[in-house]
Amino acid sequence: MQVIKTSIEGLVELRPKTFKDSRGSFLETYNQPVFHELGITAHFVQDNQSFSTKGVLRGLHFQNAPFAQGKLVRVITGKVMDIAVDLREGSPTFGKYEAFILDSETSNMAYIPEGFAHGFVALEDSIFSYKCTNVYNKSCESGIIWNDPDLNIDWGIENPNVSDKDQQLARFRELFPQTVS
Repeated sequence: MQVIKTSIEGLVELRPKTFKDSRGSFLETYNQPVFHELGITAHFVQDNQSFSTKGVLRGLHFQNAPFAQGKLVRVITGKVMDIAVDLREGSPTFGKYEAFILDSETSNMAYIPEGFAHGFVALEDSIFSYKCTNVYNKSCESGIIWNDPDLNIDWGIENPNVSDKDQQLARFRELFPQTVS
């Protein structure tokens, strides 16, 4: 498994080894001892899967403590632009984001630790898979509007298909007024 570090501590891209032959392919998407050797000691307790048609944008979502979630994300089919925003107050990269192109052809994944908002836009019809370190809890659910002017995320798409619920999410400075000038 290849690990590609990002400019944000703890946020990494993972590229598993894929074995291909005339019958198809095989890859290991999660192996606890291997992940621990790589420094990812998260304990995953819930798996989620979604299907999104091209142009659908989901996010930016996160769970507050005590139900904060780390996520191991990948696409099973299709391609997405995946976004992770550092919400760890006191972090030197607080309010910064990283973008990943997750593609079923390369089978790459992103590990997003607790303390990040997460979202993606489907660049193709896509099945998206999440392994989570905590169970979902509605009372701890939160999010930031996808087009927040302070975050200024380049989603690479005009007029995405965004749910009514996600259109109503708060702005970054509303959630973190003491840290956004």
